[in-house]
Parts: sequence; structure tokens; C-alpha cells
Amino acid sequence: QMQLLESGGGLVQAGGSLRLSCTASGRAVFSNYRMGWFRQAPGKEREFVAAINWGGSRTIYADSVKGRFTISRDNAKNTLSLQMNSLEYEDTAVYYCAGGPRTSDQSDDWTYWGQGTQVTVSS
Repeated sequence: QMQLLESGGGLVQAGGSLRLSCTASGRAVFSNYRMGWFRQAPGKEREFVAAINWGGSRTIYADSVKGRFTISRDNAKNTLSLQMNSLEYEDTAVYYCAGGPRTSDQSDDWTYWGQGTQVTVSS
């Protein structure tokens, strides 16, 4: 079992930056899992944002965030991060941290989920 807790969300103006963090705890070994970020805007389905493999050598991003967001992890600290720059109004959503066995853009492939943190971008 792995528990995930997100932090770092908030209100920011368009063009600004935020850094989200996700801290893992529990019996599961963090470094054995691929980690990812998803988001869900009001009235929309949950969508993939970014994912990273167990060692951090491979990352994938949704086209909508490429070049603006950076995913990273620190296995020694059991933490996952998402640096978000040049934020746009359309980035407004609840952001979820996820852990699973595959580096995938499909939410069904992920086993563990956090409760989410709200990111609001004002235009």
C-alpha cells in the first residue's frame, strides 16, 4: 500500500508558476513505482499531465503542457514534484498524484492516487 499526499496548489495569475509536491508513505517502496500527475477540471474527465519512470530517466508529457511543466522525483525523500511555468487559465483543475507499475497516460493503469490539490489560474 502507498499513500500519496499532494501539496502546493493555490491561486496564481496567468503566466505565473507553481510547484506541486506529492509525498508518498506506506509499505510500498516508492522507488519501485512509476509516478504521474493527472488533473481534472470542473465538468471534464480526468486527464493525463505527466509521468516519470522509477529512476527518473524517462518522462512523458501531455502535449498541452510540454515545454511548460517539468516532472521530477526524489526517491531518497519519497517525493514527486511538478514544476508548472507559464500557467494558463486552462490549467485550472484539481491535480492528482498517482503511482503504478507502468509509465502510462491512461488513468486505468495507475494503482495509487492522492486526494488532489486545487490549482486555480486567473486570467
